[in-house]
Order: sequence, then structure tokens, then C-alpha cells
Amino acid sequence: MSAATLTVLEHGKPLHYTYADLMAYHGHGFPGGVAHGFKVLERALPLLAEGTLVERREISIRTSFGGPGGRDALEMVTRCHTDSRLSIEPDLAQPERGDTMARYVWLLSYRGKTVSLRIRDGIVRDEFIALGRKSDRTEHEEARLEYLKTEMAARILALPAAQVYETF
Repeated sequence: MSAATLTVLEHGKPLHYTYADLMAYHGHGFPGGVAHGFKVLERALPLLAEGTLVERREISIRTSFGGPGGRDALEMVTRCHTDSRLSIEPDLAQPERGDTMARYVWLLSYRGKTVSLRIRDGIVRDEFIALGRKSDRTEHEEARLEYLKTEMAARILALPAAQVYETF
């Protein structure tokens, strides 16, 4: 899908991660969430690094996005969950942006600098959110949801990170 690579440091030594790496860590349940996590990091890391690479264990993340795919992507690259530097905060959501976009808000901090990101219009489909929240999905709806997860991941990964997430 995506040949892009995220690079961070661990004690001054570079570590490189592709989307495929993050999917191998996560499994296959939420490819769209993994793609979101990947694009958030792809967008935020250069802004936090200011021309260098960041030490992965110094990044703190606050988000209203609680999906397991996104969490696993962030965890693999930054170890933020293991080291208690990931905070899922529903109050960060932006309900004025509508149900579809409200929870896709991320604040990443590194050495005193914070980058705030939110999803751009048109990236997440209303149908995806509605089906994901439905508790009594039919077999057909389950299949459609699985398709939408994969389709969203492919679509997100094909775009530059700045076209998926904007700073605010």
C-alpha cells in the first residue's frame, strides 16, 4: 500500500517503520485505524523534529480517537501506551465538526513543542462511522464495514499526510 517510512530514534539509533510493519504488529482488525495512526505520525514527526529525528520515548500523545488500530500504530512507533504517554481524552473531540470527523483529533508533544492535528473533510465517510457504531449489523453490513476499513486505509495511504491531517 504505502512505501513511506516513519523514522524515530531510540537512544540515538534510528528505527524505521512502514505501514506493513504496523499492520504486522496490529493484526488485521482495523487497517483504517492503523493508517490513521501512520499518517498522524507522518504529519507530526517532521513538525516536532524541526529538521532532526525525534526520540520516540519522549513523544506524548493526547487524542479523542480511541480505536485499537490507531493505538497500536502509535504504540509500535513511540511506545507511548507502554510508557503511559498516551492519553485518550473524549473531551478533545470537536463535535461542531460533525459525528464523522469529531474524534479524529491528535495533540503530539515533544520537548516542549506541541503539534495539533485534525482530520480533513472528506477523508472519513459517514457510512463508515454509522456502520461502525451499529451494534446489530447483518452479515452484509459486516462485509461492507470490512470493505470500508480496507478502502479507507488504501485511500489514506495514497495521500500525502498533509492532505489527510491539518494542523490547527
